[in-house]
This record gives sequence, structure tokens and C-alpha cells, in this order.
Amino acid sequence: MIKTTVVGSYPVPAWLRIVSNTESLRDAMLAVLKIQELAGIEVVADGELYRWDLNHAETNGMIDYFVRPMSGIETELDHDQLVRWRQQQGMGFRTKPPGIVTGPIGSGQLDLASDYALFRDLTDRPKKFTVTSPYMLAKTLADNHYQDLSALVMALGDVLKQQVAEVDAGIIQVDEANITGHAEDAAIAAAGINCVLAGTQHEKAVHLCFGNYGGQTIQKGTYDQLVEFLNALEADHVVLELARRPESELAMLRDVKKSLGLGIGVIDIKDNEVETPETVARRISRVADEVGAERIQYVHPDCGFWMLPRAVADAKMRALVAGRDLFTG
Repeated sequence: MIKTTVVGSYPVPAWLRIVSNTESLRDAMLAVLKIQELAGIEVVADGELYRWDLNHAETNGMIDYFVRPMSGIETELDHDQLVRWRQQQGMGFRTKPPGIVTGPIGSGQLDLASDYALFRDLTDRPKKFTVTSPYMLAKTLADNHYQDLSALVMALGDVLKQQVAEVDAGIIQVDEANITGHAEDAAIAAAGINCVLAGTQHEKAVHLCFGNYGGQTIQKGTYDQLVEFLNALEADHVVLELARRPESELAMLRDVKKSLGLGIGVIDIKDNEVETPETVARRISRVADEVGAERIQYVHPDCGFWMLPRAVADAKMRALVAGRDLFTG
């Protein structure tokens, strides 16, 4: 059976933007989970709402939430450090780095097990818990300690490995949205991700997308450059952005190792238009024609829903389930 799931994030409810306390966060998580259940989503997520921070809304907490609590990372840079960081390529979506590495990295006050506990008992559905890839985190940091990308990635990977070992979600998903534009770092990124996945208790997933900031694609690479990276992953399945990508890129899926299950994006999250079930079914069918329906384990949106209006995100989830049902007959 092809299961339906989400990638992770959900639009922050209005009340949580106004009052960010434990009660309002729990209410928001309950709402997000119930909406997924009513839509028929089989593997649910918490909406990543625990990461919400008005001061870092541009990345939905995807970066800052993880690195700022870690030891060995300071959050304030002097002018010279800031100038050097701004000379790095690919940081146009940020005005400042989330921090500067000044010593050996440790967990510090990061406590992902407590974050998972916030929603673990709020639903009986199978659950996934998401963390940002150590490679993506490393690419945004200023580094005055390791001064070597690979060493920094592995240090971050070791911390996240320890953290996810305490999370008993059915799926641990590592999110990576930077390697898609930097295929030359495939070995470094895969090593860091595999380090994190080695700590998981259950199913291992890797989400790969081309970025979504204000509905814009950030990374300019192509999937055919990433087959080596995909085949280096020690994961059970991948969660791929495909609805927004050129149909010609689907051919690369034939070169992805058979042991890696496929999760395919069939909902475009950079567009407010809600897909029809027929559109979703056609997108599934195109992938099935390339690799066989038996390779498809999950269907899902291309990325998280956090940039969309809530009504649109909710309707897209219903379309996802209806389209899967139409395809499977």
C-alpha cells in the first residue's frame, strides 16, 4: 500500500503567533494532528510548531532552533566575523548566521526528546519526527573552530545522533535543502546524515528539496546530479520534491538503488492552487511508469506547508489522499 504522509511543517495558527506558551502550543498541535487525521493522512507530524520563533520566521526555526542551544556555538558575531560570513555563497535568504562555532560542539540545552513528547500521546496515528541535516546546519554557521566543512558536519551529526536516539517516533526524517544546489559536497552531506540516522530506533527517512522561502526555489541544481548522494544514504526511504520539478528529471529515479524506498512529492507547496485528485493520481502514475508502483512507499507534498494559508494546506492534504485513492483504485 502506498501511504500518505506530510513532510513536516504546517502554517503557524494565529493564536500561537500571538500567545506562545505551552497551552497554546499544545492546542495548536492538537489542531494540526486532528486536521491530518480528518484528511486521512496515515503518517502524521506535529507541524514543527514547537520551533516557532517570531525572530527567525524566515526559516521556520529549521536552523536556529537546533544550533542556538548547542554548546560550542555563540550567537553573537563581531563585525569582521559577520563580513566574512556574508562573503559565503548561498546565504541570501538570511541577513545573519544563526551563530559562530567557537569550540567543540555538544548538545548543550538541546532536548529533542522533550519536543517529541509534546505530541507523542496526542494521536494514535503512526508519527514522524523531523530534524535538520547536519550539512545544512553547517552551511549556515560561521566557523572559527573546526575550519573544515566535513569536520563541522560530523560534529553536528554526532550531536543529532545522540538526540534522535532518545526519540521513539516511528519515522525519524532528516531534512536537507542545501545539497540540491551543491552536489559537489555529496559525500560530506551523506556522511553527516548517515551519522544521524545511525542513532534512530525505527524507520529512517531523508527529505530532499530545493528550498521554499516565500514560495521561491532557492537551490538551482538538478536531480541527475544527486544520484550519487541518494545512493550513499543509509536510509529506508527518501522524501523527494517532484511535483514542482521538470518531468524529465523522473528518469533519474531508475538509477536510485532498489533498497531505497521512494516517497514522491505530488503536491506543489509553492502554489496556492489546490490540485484535483486526478492531477495527484497522474503524478503518481508518471513515477510508477518510470520505476514501477511497487517502488513507491509514500506520497506527500513536495515540502512543508508552513508558507501556505491554512485553508490551502488543509485542502491540499485532502487532495493528496483522494488522489492516492484514485490511483490505487
